[in-house]
Amino acid sequence: MPTYDLTLTGGTVHLPGGPAKADVGVVNGRIVAIGEPGDAGRTIDCTGLDILPGVIDTQVHFREPGLEHKEDLATGSIAAVMGGVTGVFEMPNTKPNTDSAEAIQDKLDRAKGRMWCEHAFYVGATHHNPAALAELERMPGTAGVKIFMGASTGDLLVSDDETLAQVLRHGTRRVAIHAEDEDRMNARVAERIDGDAASHPVWRDDESAILATRRILKLAREARRRVHVLHVTTPAELELLGRNKDVATCEVTPQHLTLAGEEAYPRLGTLAQMNPPIRSGAHRDGLWHWLNQGVPDVIGSDHAPHTLEEKAKPYPASPSGMPGVQTLLPLLLDHAAHGRLTLQRVIELTSAGAQRIFGLVGKGRICAGYDADFTIVDLKKKWTVTDDWLKSRSGWSPFTGMTLTGKPVATIIRGHVAMFEDQLGDAPVGEPFRFEATAFR
Repeated sequence: MPTYDLTLTGGTVHLPGGPAKADVGVVNGRIVAIGEPGDAGRTIDCTGLDILPGVIDTQVHFREPGLEHKEDLATGSIAAVMGGVTGVFEMPNTKPNTDSAEAIQDKLDRAKGRMWCEHAFYVGATHHNPAALAELERMPGTAGVKIFMGASTGDLLVSDDETLAQVLRHGTRRVAIHAEDEDRMNARVAERIDGDAASHPVWRDDESAILATRRILKLAREARRRVHVLHVTTPAELELLGRNKDVATCEVTPQHLTLAGEEAYPRLGTLAQMNPPIRSGAHRDGLWHWLNQGVPDVIGSDHAPHTLEEKAKPYPASPSGMPGVQTLLPLLLDHAAHGRLTLQRVIELTSAGAQRIFGLVGKGRICAGYDADFTIVDLKKKWTVTDDWLKSRSGWSPFTGMTLTGKPVATIIRGHVAMFEDQLGDAPVGEPFRFEATAFR
């Protein structure tokens, strides 16, 4: 009988071919056997539970360096593993910006021994660094290049077509895009109403999003460069992106699938303020339509924490963004429990999709030879999101008080138990993701 470091027994394992009742054996942080019982140093009884490939959140802002009063790499990654997330792609709008080799290396050094989950860091495109991006995107531990076409938190902004084209011409990896049209938003700034966060989606309207998406698709085709459009908020964009899958992939967020402006702004005020905005219930329903048509490739949380004191400033002085890495999977499990999508689609959007479009090595599926990253869930668990469950330094969520069905029970990263039954593991073990594009650097 074989001997393993860790065995998961009795659960429903979600394999590439579908769910199956099978034991999973782990040795030296990798999956070595499925359906072959053996002795183990540790056995976790998963009877009545579902074992998913480790959940990957491909858009978070952990705010370090420079904005650690909101979040840092340690606290953000604790929130991640408490929510069943085994790895994150972290964004470059920090202070200083992550726009150079030195800044990328600084983040990797800061993460070592402090981050609880796997990680990769985006490098931000600026007007000054296009010629360097081809080399920067190939640094180990980088997720690729990120472009802000519209201003958001921080001062990374590339809004003109000439510079965008330069950025796209330098490098080969898929480029992540925040698609809002800066010129249109500047022209519409008078649409903001002091003290009224509900005017946020009026100012940053549908047209600002679709204009930017059309522009970046045209430029991507001209440059023969693949792009990934983040946090899509309008059905029109998803229809357009569905007709351009050869050049573009895309993401939606749990908050845009869950919240509707008609209810969210009166209840939450500036806590519902983010970029691109929470829009109407009709927009939310349209996103679900295209999600079930298969257009979005991944779901990212766009975890973007600010303190409650900062969010309490009157609109528009209040900052845009909300926490979300810890609630990403619970919200999706609840939507699955209510029949809005299947568990198979949840897996595609939170693990397999990230592996497929970003070329992750050893991640995104449960099969022999892959890293032993698992998110174990109780699909029937009814529970309520409470402030004491939340681990982000910001300490709040727009979903506090919501009763959900389905909860992460354990987060396992390369065979290490990072979270079990709402208790944090012994030590942070997160390492940089490996990518096919940079495997032989």
